[in-house]
Amino acid sequence: MASVNENEKALVNHDLEAGATTNPQKMVDISPLNSNESAFDPHEAPVPFYDYSSRRESRADIRRRLSTISVYQTVEEQQTIADVLAKRTVDESKPMPNMGGGRSFPPSLPDQDRYRVAFDGPEDARHPFNWSSKRKAVIGVSLSLVTFTSAWGSSVFSPTVNEIARIYQVKPVVASLGVSLYVLGFASGPIIWSPLSELYGRKPPIVVSLLMFTCFSFACATAKDLQTIIITRFFTGLSGSSPLTLVAAIFADMFSNEGKVTRGIAIDIFAMAVFAGPMVSPIVGGFVVQSYLGWRWTMYLTGFLGALSLILVVFFVEETYAPLILVDKAQDIRERTGNWGVHAVHEHVRIDLHEIVSNTIARPIKMLFSEPIILMIAIYNGFTYLILYLCLSSYPYTFVGKYKWSLGKAMLPYIGILIGEFISCIVMVFYFEPKYTKADKEGLATPEMRLAPVLLAALVFPIGLFWFFWSANYAEHCHWIVPTLSGLFTGYGLMGILVPSINYIVDSYLFFAASALASVTLLRSLFGASAPLFATYMFEGIHLNWSGLLLGLVAVGLAPVPFAFYKLGARIRGKSKYAFTD
Repeated sequence: MASVNENEKALVNHDLEAGATTNPQKMVDISPLNSNESAFDPHEAPVPFYDYSSRRESRADIRRRLSTISVYQTVEEQQTIADVLAKRTVDESKPMPNMGGGRSFPPSLPDQDRYRVAFDGPEDARHPFNWSSKRKAVIGVSLSLVTFTSAWGSSVFSPTVNEIARIYQVKPVVASLGVSLYVLGFASGPIIWSPLSELYGRKPPIVVSLLMFTCFSFACATAKDLQTIIITRFFTGLSGSSPLTLVAAIFADMFSNEGKVTRGIAIDIFAMAVFAGPMVSPIVGGFVVQSYLGWRWTMYLTGFLGALSLILVVFFVEETYAPLILVDKAQDIRERTGNWGVHAVHEHVRIDLHEIVSNTIARPIKMLFSEPIILMIAIYNGFTYLILYLCLSSYPYTFVGKYKWSLGKAMLPYIGILIGEFISCIVMVFYFEPKYTKADKEGLATPEMRLAPVLLAALVFPIGLFWFFWSANYAEHCHWIVPTLSGLFTGYGLMGILVPSINYIVDSYLFFAASALASVTLLRSLFGASAPLFATYMFEGIHLNWSGLLLGLVAVGLAPVPFAFYKLGARIRGKSKYAFTD
């Protein structure tokens, strides 16, 4: 299999060939460097970003170089890579334009390499990895609430479905489009917000999206007809997809795989906010709908949460995207010294429509159908996401329809799922993550080790499904606690499957992780959006018990997927042109 250096070199060669100029003298030499070059010394000149030494690098080495944003070897290399990112080429067949105003060309300037800013070694205090714990905690807590708010909005609408159907005299399945279209809006996140974050940084897109989220939430609350409600729900989900797309990237900007709080732990906490939102909001929404406030206040509350999140981001969240931090550094130096030549490499980068179409739309779709790992993980993630949003229909159907509870009370059993998710998070943070971190430090970690939590969750998940649906079907013979306790297994499975499998995708497709995650997000959102549309028809057609048998057998059929990749994943990655190989 190809080494790490070969993977990286192949990637850069491919991109440089696609975006290089026609002048062969402008091409960058990316051949292996002298094998006698010494290791990185913070007191010496920074190591080039693309360092193809003969030393075999570990995954941790590559991540460290990618995240510390070391400067490039030459000005030509810097400019060429900036051109590649911009997908801009120089057509030297055209005549050289003149300076204008009758002026001749000015004399050549000094070497730009001296004027390019970089981080002052791996311990630079400007780099987010080296920020204080308090500073990271403030940002982390603020963004956790932002993520919770976005996830909250996806399911707070579910208790209102029957009420809206009654008011506007439509079938409940039509009113449930308010949930489906919101979740469908999540699929747009990688297409819209990811490219913007790579050009303008993490914070501006989140600020803009939260402003939109708040406005559309209030628009939905004041809507006068059903079509306005459904349309505003879609755009609320579209804007709410930004935190789900970018907050994990911000945590990756701030946390490495070293220290007390590793990147894996931070992502687990982020995921807890993602999965807690859809379970907490129906509980609140159920009591709001049956109170004198009415269904519109579920949307008002969502708007208030969006406004609070916007305030927290504006005042407490800092920019964490390392290239933008260097841009600020260059601007600071220019203003203080008056030297207009000082610059950062990111100031050369532009993103055009062609790149957005090819990298954020075409490539994810191509990878979805050409990469077995992505396809099967996306299907497994999609099924678990479907179950998550199927619960928004199955729990009210059971506890309102069969146990004859009030709407607000019928939402309380969601606490069982919430507790199961919390247990799964604790197990991953305090058991699986330390084992992976230790292996990573020893250079023994592989992407397949990320699947260890999934192996257990894949066995637990079907138990929760069989348990809930069969006990709920015979409600007259089962105490309400019986189906409620099944949520412990369902919640553990949801969290234990979705989060580690995403980490596995990132580690397996290191250089194409964004496209790989976009593939998974697209299919997952389609699965989740479909659940509210057929759930009630399925329950009424074949009843809860046979519905549970069908879903449980699908879960059993998908359970071997993580076991297969845990054993054969390295071999499969070795045959892929996108995947990272050890």
